[in-house]
Amino acid sequence: MTTSDTFIQPDYTALEQASVMPDPFPHVVVPHFIRSEDLGRLFAHRPHIVSGGSFPPESLQLSSLMEHLVEELEGPRLKAIVAEKFHLNLEHAPSMLTIRGRTREKDGRIHTDSLAKRVTILLYLNPSGVGEAWERQEGCLRLLRGPHDIEDYAKEVPPVDGTLLIFPNGPTTWHGHKQFVGQRYTIQLNYMTEDARARSELRRHKLSALVKKLPLPALGQ
Repeated sequence: MTTSDTFIQPDYTALEQASVMPDPFPHVVVPHFIRSEDLGRLFAHRPHIVSGGSFPPESLQLSSLMEHLVEELEGPRLKAIVAEKFHLNLEHAPSMLTIRGRTREKDGRIHTDSLAKRVTILLYLNPSGVGEAWERQEGCLRLLRGPHDIEDYAKEVPPVDGTLLIFPNGPTTWHGHKQFVGQRYTIQLNYMTEDARARSELRRHKLSALVKKLPLPALGQ
């Protein structure tokens, strides 16, 4: 097996060249952060996830390709670009990464992320042109102007084809999507604060990885 079979290099140049858009809050969108020629290979190596919720990578059976992608995303190059682009000091910011494979009926409601998360990074790993959901705008993330109306959005991001979305978190970074139930793969990476609230969330993250990795007891035992 060659290195190219087990490693994907994201398009950092495209990220470096992308403009920070101010409306409704500062954000960057990079279509094909995973290059087109790598998408098919990556789609084939997504972990098998049959339930909703966020899974730490340690709790999943990942292929070498996915393991290397997770390591790459948690590495210093992405963090340095994000810090420079948004004028943030992230040198000592801990990171937290989770993977989602399915969206439930209750997911996508308008919200802001925990204030323990300084930056939210979303990488979407779903093929476009499969079914009609994305064309109907179901499951497409909307960056909202307020907390009350999913139709009051400034930007809509289809969750497809290796698109990358980044925004510094804050009390007015409202986002959500129209209801979608089904397969919807997302890698979420957060750079955290360094306070007690973040440490507590990171502890829960590690505990979640341990619990989700434990085998379920067989019925009747």
